Amino acid sequence: MARPTTILKTILNRREATIFAGAANGLFGRIIEDLGYEAVYVTGAGIANMYLGAPDIGLTTLTEIANHVSAMADAVALPLLVDADTGFGNPVNVVRTVKVLERAGAAGLQIEDQVFPKKCGHFEGKDIVPLEDMISKVKAAVDTRRDGDLQIVARTDARAILGLQAAIDRAGAMIEAGADVTFVEAPTSAEELAQIVRSLSAPQVANMVFGGLTPELGQQTLAELGFGCVLYANAALQAALKASSDVLAALKREGSLASVADQLASFDVRQQAVDKPRYDEFERRYRV
Repeated sequence: MARPTTILKTILNRREATIFAGAANGLFGRIIEDLGYEAVYVTGAGIANMYLGAPDIGLTTLTEIANHVSAMADAVALPLLVDADTGFGNPVNVVRTVKVLERAGAAGLQIEDQVFPKKCGHFEGKDIVPLEDMISKVKAAVDTRRDGDLQIVARTDARAILGLQAAIDRAGAMIEAGADVTFVEAPTSAEELAQIVRSLSAPQVANMVFGGLTPELGQQTLAELGFGCVLYANAALQAALKASSDVLAALKREGSLASVADQLASFDVRQQAVDKPRYDEFERRYRV
């Protein structure tokens, strides 16, 4: 069986705008796998939101991300593309980040050129490091990976700060430094999305943030443009947030779940989602 790293590399190099749904925990990862997706995007923003109850402003630590990756790698067999923020520091920190997350089960790592502490790419007030600093991080990541197919995805947030052409130029330099894939964050039009793919030789990432800056063109159009993958990093989180709020508001208001029962997964569906039958089989097999 092919390694998850090799599977991820193959998916990205098809340039079919394969949808990577985002997960912030093992349960969402299992839902993504059960629905037939080919990979999972481990969303840093989602972990900050769901684990810390905090915004995506660089508050999570490497250890916290690694713990989530390890749990998700146990829960699903799909390759995990992991949001590693800025690499959690300078190039020396990136060396440790790659070692830790590769060991935890990552099939690919996304590292960006924002100044630490970073912010969501669709927030205002971002800043970026000098290009030479980011190039050193890319080289450190490439040199450190033990599996040559571990995908190093280099992201630039320069579009909002220096303009599109500067962002494309930075991405090109990251490819020359060894990045397998690049990710120009937050383009603002279909024309910009097309220009990114035309201008860069490596597979590209498109990021669809519901309510964000980038227009949602749909998978077919993004595939025609030639994107390697398209991220829907927090669709599951946003759906769960709305559903949880609606159901709990009804429970508080009415003192019962009767009016919102159709919005709840059944007990059996919940157990199936966490693969309880497999654990039941373990109990039967190893019963003393």
